[in-house]
Amino acid sequence: MYPYLLKGVTAAYPNHIWEIDLTYIRMRHGWLYLVATIDWYSRYVISWELSETLELPFVLTAAERALTTAVPTIWNHDQGSHFTSPQYTALLLDQELRISMDGKGRALDNISAGPGR
Repeated sequence: MYPYLLKGVTAAYPNHIWEIDLTYIRMRHGWLYLVATIDWYSRYVISWELSETLELPFVLTAAERALTTAVPTIWNHDQGSHFTSPQYTALLLDQELRISMDGKGRALDNISAGPGR
């Protein structure tokens, strides 16, 4: 696991802090899963991907796509299995960015994302 680096930190410029997270979208006959990468400073959605399953590849695709635009100073996410997988962490470590991980059971860590919050 990685430490949470964002306590008391405010995004100061574009590509300073990026956040990636998953959400579930209820459909008439099941679920879709959305992963999105957001720049905390601009609140710009850098990349997103939908999947009918919670398999790892759609998370890797979204992260890889985001990293084709820029590399943030800090990349934050929760401790979910997608974001602790060796493939995902290797992708980030190869970029030499700082990984920040929300505390266990800290679902509200990301609620303060971005300026003015």
